[in-house]
Parts: sequence; C-alpha cells; structure tokens
Amino acid sequence: MTQVLAIMVLPLFLLAGIVAAAVLDRAVPPLVAGRSLKASFVGPITVASSRAMGQTGATEHPDTISWILAPILYFTLAAIGLSVVPFAPGVVAADLDAGIVLWGACESLTVVAVFLHGWSANSPLPLIGAYRYVAIGLPAMLLSMFVLIAAALPAQSLAVTDIVEAQRSVWNIVRQPAGFVLFLMLGLSLSLRGPFDFADPYDLAGGTTAEISGAARLTWWLARLAMLVSVSAMTATVFLGGYLGPVLPGFVWLVVKTGLVLVVLVGAGEVFARLPPDRMMNLIWLALLPLSFLMLVAVGVELLLWG
Repeated sequence: MTQVLAIMVLPLFLLAGIVAAAVLDRAVPPLVAGRSLKASFVGPITVASSRAMGQTGATEHPDTISWILAPILYFTLAAIGLSVVPFAPGVVAADLDAGIVLWGACESLTVVAVFLHGWSANSPLPLIGAYRYVAIGLPAMLLSMFVLIAAALPAQSLAVTDIVEAQRSVWNIVRQPAGFVLFLMLGLSLSLRGPFDFADPYDLAGGTTAEISGAARLTWWLARLAMLVSVSAMTATVFLGGYLGPVLPGFVWLVVKTGLVLVVLVGAGEVFARLPPDRMMNLIWLALLPLSFLMLVAVGVELLLWG
C-alpha cells in the first residue's frame, strides 16, 4: 500500500519540483546580479508556451528517432533516480537493497542521453557539445561512486532508506562536508548547469540544443529541470537526513530540504564560471577524484576506530 502511495506521489513531486526549479531559474539570476527579485509563475509559463508554439527546426539527415528519444530518456532517468528516494518512513517507490546502484546506473546513462541528443542532430556544434560532455561527465560519475560509497558506509547498506535511518544521530553533511560539496558538483554536471555545462554552453551556440527549437527545445528544457529536481532530492536524502526532522511530517522535511538544495544548485550555476574543458579535466582527475578517494578512506578509518 505504501509503495502504491509512493508511486502516486512521485510524479506530483517531480512536477512540483520542475515548476519550482523553473521559477528559481527566473528569480535567481537577477538576484545574483544585484537586481530586484522577481519570482513569478508567469515567466516560466510564458517561456514554455512560446517554445511549445514555436516552429520546430531540422537539420539535413538527422537521426530523427534518436533525436526524439534523447529527452525522453533523460526525463525517464530523472524519474527512475527519484524512485529510490523515500518520501517518508516506508514510503518509497523502489525500495531496493541496492538503491544506490540504481541511482548510479541512472547517472551513467545520463551521459548516453546527452550524447545521443548532440549526435542525432548531424551537425558540428551539437556533436562537439556531446563529446565535451562525455569527456567531463564520465570522470564526474567517478566522484559520485566514491562519495555515495562513503555515505553508505555508516549505514552498512546500499539501500537509500537505510542511509536515511543511519543519519538519525548525525547527518552525513556533518560527517562528510567534502562529500556534500562534491555531490553538488555532480548535480551541476547531471543537470548541465554553470561550471559543468559543457553540453549546452553559449560558446557553442547552445551545444546540443543549437539546432532545436519549438517543442523539441521545450522537452529538453523540462528534462533538464527534472534531472535537477531528482539530484536535489537525492542530495537532501543522502546528506541532509531526507525525511528526518522534528515536529513536521517527514514528507514536509524532504520537500524543504530538496527546495534548499535546488536554490543552492541554481545559485551555484549562476555564480561559478565554467572552466575551459582541459582545465576542468585537470581539476577533476588531479584534485577532485583524489579528494573523493581520500574522503572515502577517512570515513572507513573513522568507522573502524570509533564505529
């Protein structure tokens, strides 16, 4: 019964999150630039309407089927990843013993979805954006592997629900602040934002989106927002205790924490500049990956010594 409830809640949670993320996308940039805050539901609706009614462009000899399937795959991966997040005690759509593994599979397949989107256009700029993302996205997924294993060690389980329950005494953000930051970086990579937006950057005229317009651009935009919501909920669950909290119902705590992570990710996407691809590769391989491995070792040693 609780699983059925979770399956019913999941699309509503994702839809509400997409709306909130779209509003934040319109509100945060002016705030970062020092202008007045304009948080409104009208702006995202206007953008969505104009894209839905716009003319859909095409290139010469595109892979049309893959072009259509790419945003569908991207959106589906966001929904599947969200399915392992418990909304309340016992309320989870996919209560798997290896929920972290399913999330990791969704992360990896995101690279496939983004590459497919750029490759299908049969055009230079989208293809360059796709290859850039593969080069940056794959090592970024390794960060997630070390970070999530470190988060799972205190629970001695790969089940997301067990990871939440293991945080009743102390949240993982306190145990592993570096892991929290690294996972936020992964979130920027998965949702194609800010310093990790190598797939759809302005210097490539939009990269994988350079040749799309109308409804095709709308569906890709919605898929990106869906992934942003999914990774925000996962961050709140793994590092901020998920549904744990005093007084308020667990679902409310999850919504509040997910909203806070959403704000942080949208803000980080506006504040931090994107490095050239070669410098980003050096940063990931020479600094971030060793840091994530050392953090994993440190967590393991701590548990061995103090339990």
